[in-house]
Amino acid sequence: MGNSKLIGSIPSEVVNLSGLTLFNVGDNELTGPIPTTIAMIRRLQGLYLQDNKLQGPVPEDICNLPSLVFLSLSSNKLDGSIPLCIGNLTSLGELYLGSNQLTGTIPDSLWRPLNNIFVLNMSTNFLSGDVAPGVGNLKAVTAVDLSGNQLSGNIPNSIENLQNMVNFSLSHNMFQGDFPESFGKLVSLESMDLSSNNLTGPIPKSLESLMDLKYLNLSFNHLSGEIPSEGNFAGFTAQSFVGNEALCGHPLVSLCHVVAIHRSQTTKSHLVRTLLPSILVAILALGLLFVRTRYLRRNRRLSTDEASMTFASRRRISYYEVLQVTNGISPNNLLGAGSFSSVYKGTLSDGLGIAVKVFNLELEGALESFEAECEVLRNIRHRNLVKIISSCCNLDFRALILEYVPNGSLEWWLHWEGYYLDFLQRLIS
Repeated sequence: MGNSKLIGSIPSEVVNLSGLTLFNVGDNELTGPIPTTIAMIRRLQGLYLQDNKLQGPVPEDICNLPSLVFLSLSSNKLDGSIPLCIGNLTSLGELYLGSNQLTGTIPDSLWRPLNNIFVLNMSTNFLSGDVAPGVGNLKAVTAVDLSGNQLSGNIPNSIENLQNMVNFSLSHNMFQGDFPESFGKLVSLESMDLSSNNLTGPIPKSLESLMDLKYLNLSFNHLSGEIPSEGNFAGFTAQSFVGNEALCGHPLVSLCHVVAIHRSQTTKSHLVRTLLPSILVAILALGLLFVRTRYLRRNRRLSTDEASMTFASRRRISYYEVLQVTNGISPNNLLGAGSFSSVYKGTLSDGLGIAVKVFNLELEGALESFEAECEVLRNIRHRNLVKIISSCCNLDFRALILEYVPNGSLEWWLHWEGYYLDFLQRLIS
């Protein structure tokens, strides 16, 4: 009964289907809670309730389904915490809880007994806390997606035990600490996304040995040092590394020897300031009368812009949020289109208006255009340039999240009929 335009709630009388092994009502318009009586269908092996509007908590009664292999509850409005008894589902092979409103921590019981699970997706919720070292027990897992939560702490080294993992994403969380060297042991890895966290230190050279790695996103962290150059790293673009100011080397424009020279010059400058403070004070005193008025005026003008830019630079917007605020990238939200991209209007949950510039990756040159824009916007700030809030990307999607400007573009006001700027307005624009 999946994708059958069903409405209403799931009746508690579903318990009468005692011999059922597969219950699929996904991709409908069902509302209300998940009935606890489902747990009385003891032979149930597959429970598919995804892409509905179900509400309330995940019932603990589900833990009483000993034969359950597939559990899909993603893309609903479920809240509360993940049941502590989730580890009782020892036959579970695939668990999908993504795109809900779940809170709390990931239960430790999840890591111990589920040795046969091979897909784990809890993305785009409000989960917090750390990821316990017990995650290394999931040795059969091929895909782990915990992105778009509020998880923190260090990434556990025990992940090195997941030798069969192909896809791995912890993006848009608050993980910190050094990038684990042990990730070089994930020999089956094809896709890894650790973007938009607080990771520090160098990128381990051990990743050069991952010959199947096709997609890598480490952007918007605090990584430093030289980017590895061997193995598949030769094919990764700048988009994989942007937002890490202390990284250098190919494919970024900052060369490592230039960074080293800059640091040396900074050290010398610090020494001069330490030894000759009286000279600096004298220079400051002489210049103070000249710059005082100009400085105060400039400071007032820029304070608001700088504050908003600082706030915007911290925003983290997931792919699911982009779909939500643009109504599924609806043509009704279209603001305009260019050679490689289209721009859609949206409004975030806090009321902030945004313009989502979506690049058509099927067009030759679109990916290069996206990377070029990211590099330019990363290095340029000007009051007449629209502010960039974030970027959003995965294997098949690239978009820039920009501040929505309701009064149109400067080109309209300068060249289009019906728009007019006087001489003074043209001068200051």
